[in-house]
Amino acid sequence: MDKSSDQFREVAVPRRLSAVFSSRFGADTGVRIFRAPGRVNLIGEHTDYNEGFVLPAAIDLYTWTAIAPRDDRKLAVFSENFHQMEEIDLGATSPKPQDHWSDYVRGVAIMLQNAGVPVRGANMAIYSNVPLGSGLSSSAALEVSVASALLAISGRSLGLGEIARICQRAENEFVGARVGIMDQTASCVGATDKAILLDCRTLEYKLLQMPAGVTMVICNTMIKHEHSGGEYNDRRAQCEEGVQLLRNFYADIKALRDVTLAQLERHRSDLPDLIYNRCHHVVSENERVLRTVSAWQSGDWNGIGRLMAESHLSLKKDYEVSSRELDLMVDAAAGRPGVIGSRMTGGGFGGCTINLVKDANVADFTAAVSSAYKKAVSVDPEIYVTTAGAGVSEVHNHD
Repeated sequence: MDKSSDQFREVAVPRRLSAVFSSRFGADTGVRIFRAPGRVNLIGEHTDYNEGFVLPAAIDLYTWTAIAPRDDRKLAVFSENFHQMEEIDLGATSPKPQDHWSDYVRGVAIMLQNAGVPVRGANMAIYSNVPLGSGLSSSAALEVSVASALLAISGRSLGLGEIARICQRAENEFVGARVGIMDQTASCVGATDKAILLDCRTLEYKLLQMPAGVTMVICNTMIKHEHSGGEYNDRRAQCEEGVQLLRNFYADIKALRDVTLAQLERHRSDLPDLIYNRCHHVVSENERVLRTVSAWQSGDWNGIGRLMAESHLSLKKDYEVSSRELDLMVDAAAGRPGVIGSRMTGGGFGGCTINLVKDANVADFTAAVSSAYKKAVSVDPEIYVTTAGAGVSEVHNHD
């Protein structure tokens, strides 16, 4: 979703969304509202589509979907953010993406139908306060919110893991972005004050308590990125090329998840430099995730800071998905009082940094980083002081 609506800051979102629904579709009797969160990734970037490990957290920014059934095979969908209405024919043959926000809704409906769900026609109103193109998974929040709403009015239920996979397929196969499974899973299974250690091969996950006295501060460079753009898909293809080349020496590997740093170094000369660099980031990043979890559990926050810094440098040098603005934002955070660690988060080419900051220093940190970034690039950043939020849920009583 895109621009925020000022009126939504004034009243509870579900109540306001109900009013929007009524104004567009008539009486809101029988309307149900679902919300799904965006996510921030603490460490483990570009490892998910390589079947590796990630450490995200759902955040307390959400996409809400108000929905009520209708008697035909249409989805009438109003976006409050874009102030646009779109109609989707559930019976259309060979629908094509339009490079439009509604592609995500259409893609989810298609993939639910492909999974055997008899998707019912519906009126829908959608609002999101997850910033678009920020690397905070606005697309996954939209997909999961819509999927949960469509399942509910169609009288069907699916496990959270299956919902995540269906939403990933919508983005992979219809929208055209070859994203991994992390974003949708975090939006589904997130828990208040918990980070999520996720195995992207098995979808097994473990919830880790966020540390007391530490806040997640997300700094938005205001440079938007596009997952469906060529650079993101290129990185995935380069990783797959690395796997194919390494299979000449290790026949059993299925993904870079299965490769150790020692194995990669042993065959460095057998890989083109670019492919080696991409593989080196992914293999080392997987190890960093597991080392971060160990440090997390032992309270080694200095160690976590070093691992976050190493992750950012690897994304900048080996994977080449950082940007001048992201690097400036990380530099602006470095060494400030109370900062545990800082790195870019999300797919890259713009978006946000994630900073772990001690509570007592958050106000000074946000003011100092905002000032430093504006001085460097003449742009005011948006800074979100956030907690780990709950996963997808139905919102009852419109409050």
